[in-house]
Amino acid sequence: MADTITTTDLAAGTWNIDPVHSAIAFSVRHLVVSKVRGTFDTFSGAITIAADGTPSVTAEIDVTSINTKNEQRDGHIKSADFFDADTHPTATFVSKSVAKKGDDYVLTGDFTLKGVTKSVDLDLEFNGVNPGMGHGEVAGFEASVELNRKDFGIDIDMPLETGGAVVGDKITITLEIEALKA
Repeated sequence: MADTITTTDLAAGTWNIDPVHSAIAFSVRHLVVSKVRGTFDTFSGAITIAADGTPSVTAEIDVTSINTKNEQRDGHIKSADFFDADTHPTATFVSKSVAKKGDDYVLTGDFTLKGVTKSVDLDLEFNGVNPGMGHGEVAGFEASVELNRKDFGIDIDMPLETGGAVVGDKITITLEIEALKA
């Protein structure tokens, strides 16, 4: 197992996720042969760098902001069959550690969706820091994780007559994050 890391590349303090320059996307197998892709359009979070360089991350995703470019499908995903967004409108992530993995990192934390919390490991790439465009320093990150929807209580089965299911179990989540130094 890799050692927990500290970083000197990011200045100590809080780096707020800029939703205008960031994206949270997902894809899931559909009808066995293709994928449905979508985004979450409303989210927030922060990366905090302690004085000793230890990083931590918190994030919230408004699951009602799901956008698959199909209102009917989005409504179904918000229903009790999937997210139960009336009861659980927010997904959260709270980091526990960041470890070096080759040239990149593994960000481990507790992810909560539909009231279920599981530890997840995100593959994380740090893209560096830029002085910004007059509004302060910005840092860039890319991360991804593959989750099993059934681990979070999203266990609706919609089998196909020919085998397989309408919706696959594995969900790939991709994050492209730009954070602004507070």
